[in-house]
Amino acid sequence: MAAFTSLIRKSASSLAPLAFRAVRTQRNYQSLVVVAINHTHFSQNHSHAPLVPAFHYSTESKKPSSDESLLRVIESEIHCATETDDQDRVEEVPNGFPFEIQDNPGLQTITLKRKYQGEDIQVEVHMPDLVTGGQNDDGDDGDDDEKSIQSSIPLVVNVSKKSGPALEFSCTAYPDEIAIESLTVKHPENSGDEIAYEGPDFHDLDENLQKSFHKYLEIRGIKPSTTNFLHEYMINKDSREYLLWLEKLKKFVQA
Repeated sequence: MAAFTSLIRKSASSLAPLAFRAVRTQRNYQSLVVVAINHTHFSQNHSHAPLVPAFHYSTESKKPSSDESLLRVIESEIHCATETDDQDRVEEVPNGFPFEIQDNPGLQTITLKRKYQGEDIQVEVHMPDLVTGGQNDDGDDGDDDEKSIQSSIPLVVNVSKKSGPALEFSCTAYPDEIAIESLTVKHPENSGDEIAYEGPDFHDLDENLQKSFHKYLEIRGIKPSTTNFLHEYMINKDSREYLLWLEKLKKFVQA
């Protein structure tokens, strides 16, 4: 009798999980039937409702803290550059300025153009060389020492005609003075592989010849009244280009 009772208990204990799973399966089945009925009813009233819920995943990754810090520094520099410089200032071209100014944002040079008695004159003006130091270390006085402490702008002047060679002057414009550094005769028929004779150093030319070439450029508009305005113009351009450069940096870091 005891063995039989033990057998019944073991059978009951082994059947209990099966019974529980059967009841759970039946309940799940009933739940599925209810869900199916409700879904059918919902679909009839909402014919355009999606059958599968939509999940939205964010593809944006958080920027590193170093990038955020860099962005704040750039924005601070933009604010400072905007406050300290008058970016909306329009340079008033002086009366009698002989050149047309071509200024393209993003470039560190501007181009001046004009025609003079059948000649095409083009001047490439570079950013100013701003010097704030004192005399040379050797302490010598003279014109060279005075030039060394003056701001200047480099110029490349090209004078050409309809046919034949062109003259190209490399100059440095100081306040109230223009120094010719070199003079080259450009032949359009020469290939880039050929090394042309460029003449002697300009400062080695006869003094009268040097003065004549200075007069030659002055007549064509390369004179202190022109270059002093260009000096101010290029300082303002440098400020504008710096701000534009900062804006490009900000856009890149934000992307």
